[in-house]
Amino acid sequence: MFKKILIANRGEIACRIIKTARRMGIATVAVYSDADKDALHVEMADQAVRIGPAPPALSYLRADAILEAAHATEAEAIHPGYGFLSERQAFAEAVTKANGLTFIGPSPEAIAAVGDKIQSKKLAQSVNISIIPGFVGEIVDMAHARRIVKEIGYPVIVKSSAGGGGKGLRIVGAENELLQAIHSSHNETQASFGDDRLFIEKFFPETRHIEIQVMGDKHGNVVSLGERECSVQRRHQKVIEETPSPLLDAGMRAAMGEQAVALAKAAGYDSAGTVEFIVDKNRKFYFLEMNARLQVEHSVTEMVTGVDLVELMIRVAAGETLPFTQSGVKPRGWAIEARVYAEDPQRGFLPSSGRLLRYRTPPEDARGDAALRIDTGVQEGAEISVHYDPMIAKVCARAPTRDAAIEVLSDALDEIAIGGIRHNVAFLSAIMHNRRFREGRLSTAFVAEEFPHGFRGRTLDAAAKRRFLAAGVAAELVRLRRASAISGTLNGPHLAGSSFTATLGGVKFAIADAYLHEGRFFARINGEEYAAATDWRPGMPILHLREKEREYAMQIAPASGGWQVSQGGVLTLVCVRGLKAADLATLMPKKAAADTSKLLLCPMPGLVASVRVEVGQEVKAGEPLVVVEAMKMENVLIAERNGRIGKINVKKGDNLALNDVILEFA
Repeated sequence: MFKKILIANRGEIACRIIKTARRMGIATVAVYSDADKDALHVEMADQAVRIGPAPPALSYLRADAILEAAHATEAEAIHPGYGFLSERQAFAEAVTKANGLTFIGPSPEAIAAVGDKIQSKKLAQSVNISIIPGFVGEIVDMAHARRIVKEIGYPVIVKSSAGGGGKGLRIVGAENELLQAIHSSHNETQASFGDDRLFIEKFFPETRHIEIQVMGDKHGNVVSLGERECSVQRRHQKVIEETPSPLLDAGMRAAMGEQAVALAKAAGYDSAGTVEFIVDKNRKFYFLEMNARLQVEHSVTEMVTGVDLVELMIRVAAGETLPFTQSGVKPRGWAIEARVYAEDPQRGFLPSSGRLLRYRTPPEDARGDAALRIDTGVQEGAEISVHYDPMIAKVCARAPTRDAAIEVLSDALDEIAIGGIRHNVAFLSAIMHNRRFREGRLSTAFVAEEFPHGFRGRTLDAAAKRRFLAAGVAAELVRLRRASAISGTLNGPHLAGSSFTATLGGVKFAIADAYLHEGRFFARINGEEYAAATDWRPGMPILHLREKEREYAMQIAPASGGWQVSQGGVLTLVCVRGLKAADLATLMPKKAAADTSKLLLCPMPGLVASVRVEVGQEVKAGEPLVVVEAMKMENVLIAERNGRIGKINVKKGDNLALNDVILEFA
């Protein structure tokens, strides 16, 4: 067994590998860029080596720097994690050929066979696995791309041959979108993987995304560890993953597993890998691709099988045989994972960056016959950089049934407190409460269909409104009590039996007989009694309300005129005012919003990749104006109306903050 391994990655997956290596008694070496010098994976590892500046092409994609770090620290093996160099045949070869180093992953030959998306389709064809219609080869130029599309018809999907995670992926529905899609995909895949090869295949709008986890060793053994459903996606990136799939029956599960194992054996596959399929509305499945690496969502498979995939990868790389056969794989229960991203669901899921001023998560533990697991790569005070993927954490829940797992995950999401950046926790909570999701009626179009106008939060029912109002009023009572106790102030308000006017969603509610004493809260809300218990104090990000039936974790923070409250996918402002203050508030003039109709504002922090217009140019609605790169993704900003460019305030390479003025219309 290895004594020391180097992890050629960062963030969550680096921390995940370190945990297993530490349990196995293996020392670890982290590598880091300038942006990650204070990162959690650097702190956790036994040693750390700087490999370059922040951009991935100058650091995490530099095989020479990583190999040099391995030799300098006397590491015996390298684990690539996922993304970056994990599926690069050249990197696996370089590690394998280096003196005294072992690659913890599939052999270079296996990566060549399946790690490349184009080659894997050719291999699948050779073993009679059904593939998606398209051209099995890379795009040569635009003329070639147009010929492919003419043969298979729109809509199509442009994809990177080298990577995954939504990088370099564009859905194209019409001819006028093809050039821009190929241009952006080319840039993204080059920046993320150092490989700009693209291919085109038919896009099926109503599909489910199901993948099979396989594990092989260097002795010819390959087993399937069951499926994961990853149909809930946004911007072509997975958001929710679960195992087993609510769609599959025993026969379909066995057929997909057998095909996945057959493909892996044909490739001589000898590590952890994932064979991905799409399933159409007629329950017919097609091979999509094989990921020759550990997947982000491997955690849910581990929770139901009890297998540590990272440990297996390390042991297999060291020459050990798989410790079980196919008959020994016995999944139990249901596991669901939600990916917490630094992004703004209310602004089209645009990435967010900045300082993580607050980051608190519930404890990982067994909860009766259920369990909670949180895999993360950041800590409070960390900087979320524009250079890397925006994932903050994976929250995973396991329980005997799907409904129970959803409840555990939903409660855990309510307990996560994040401050300083935009995030998608409320959106994830809303999915957990979505009726269609709970019924298992999923598709890759789920987010677009269930949130057609973007995410604005769930609608509150009557009971939830009372709960949110109670949280705001209870917090206000605590604030007033503290204020009245300050030395030298006038006597504070009479808090036992206080009356307020509270506003929620633009609707006023009469609050009477409100008091909070020794953790017991009571109020009459529009004449209806409400009672609960809470031990909340100012500064605590979570206010726990314990009603008779259950306990609710309410995210709470002071805001102008009241309290910002969030729970169960709802984010709203509860304004709480004394009766006199409420009357005076009605007399306050309304502040008019600034006129920004002639300005193009930057929707997210990022880097100007290109400026497509000039001063004086006439543009029409829908034309591209500027391309901003953030979190390794290109975002094309288009004209919302016809007009003429009056002033351009940026140039290629400029760093932009949220709402910076990019250009002005005349």
